[in-house]
Amino acid sequence: MAAARICRLTLTNFRSYHAMQIEIAARSVVLVGRNGAGKTNLIEAISLLAPGRGLRRAMLDEVAFSEGDGSWAVSADVEGGLGLATLGTGIDAPIEGAVATARKCRIDRELVPSATAFADHLRVIWLIPAMDGLFNGPASERRRFFDRLVLAIDSEHSGRVAALERSLRSRNRLLEDQRPDPHWLDAVEHETAELAVAVAALRAETAARLQAALMARSNPASLFPAVEIALDGWIEKLVPTHPAVEVEDRYRAVLKENRVRDAAAGRTLDGAHLTDLKVVHAGKGIAAADASTGEQKALLIGLVLAHAGLLTQMSGFAPVLLLDEVVAHLDPARRTALYDELEKLGAQIWMTGADPAAFAQIEDRAEFFQVSPGRIAPR
Repeated sequence: MAAARICRLTLTNFRSYHAMQIEIAARSVVLVGRNGAGKTNLIEAISLLAPGRGLRRAMLDEVAFSEGDGSWAVSADVEGGLGLATLGTGIDAPIEGAVATARKCRIDRELVPSATAFADHLRVIWLIPAMDGLFNGPASERRRFFDRLVLAIDSEHSGRVAALERSLRSRNRLLEDQRPDPHWLDAVEHETAELAVAVAALRAETAARLQAALMARSNPASLFPAVEIALDGWIEKLVPTHPAVEVEDRYRAVLKENRVRDAAAGRTLDGAHLTDLKVVHAGKGIAAADASTGEQKALLIGLVLAHAGLLTQMSGFAPVLLLDEVVAHLDPARRTALYDELEKLGAQIWMTGADPAAFAQIEDRAEFFQVSPGRIAPR
């Protein structure tokens, strides 16, 4: 199976880097350096070569070099789904008094409408320390995490989710009026239902595919325990077995019936925008939230690895994996198991860590870079 690969990465006025370029020959890349050196900044730049706002979900102006003019750029030469290509994104220096600068995206120096176009060349998924509390955190974080998995498969998904959120805001504003126009409400709820069912349908399809991938890689001897997932949302449960138009009509009826309640709450209290992701430690039959900290980390890693395998199967080429501080809290046995799993996956892997000794097992097959503030050099 082919694998997407970044051959050269160039940053200009990005985070802690005024100007930086590295060339990559190996399939595995390890970035080492003390905390705060800029390792995560590098992989965040790569994450912006995918649809969405990157692994930190930062605003456009937040990633600009503090001593620059407000502009920034990320560029990568990629061997991907359509052969060799140069992907680039960034913003121009803001003009005083003008509207906010829009992000630009280019493929081989030609402007494209958005980062959605990058998905034909490169798929990027990541695992970062902020995800460690995923199973114990709010449903909104798990929903956002799962939507990110869906987005890696269908690059249009974030657009649909954003459109659903806009439609819900429109409905909420209409309900603020003591006597909202019923015709406007009907029209907005018609759109809301269509969008909600479209979002839910793709989530449900992805969940079914991912659960099958998790079952296929399940191994009682593995140090990454078997995982079961399910979406907790009535629309997601209905769409696999009912016509979309029927589910839309049901949701429109719910929205209409709940207008008074939603107006009092100031928000829409039912729908796909509230769906939760349920994750179970299959070996123990317990919710992931009730597992130990180490088990939760192993469950999360197993989930991301299964998703990477599914993405490889569906797209025909392996994604680029960004693993930030992923081995820091793994015991030696799980660390070895992770490296073996990554080797089998065949994807290009970017890993970060403060201790080079943690990567000793792969130093013969990985390319190491030493990261210091504003600088990076082969180690």
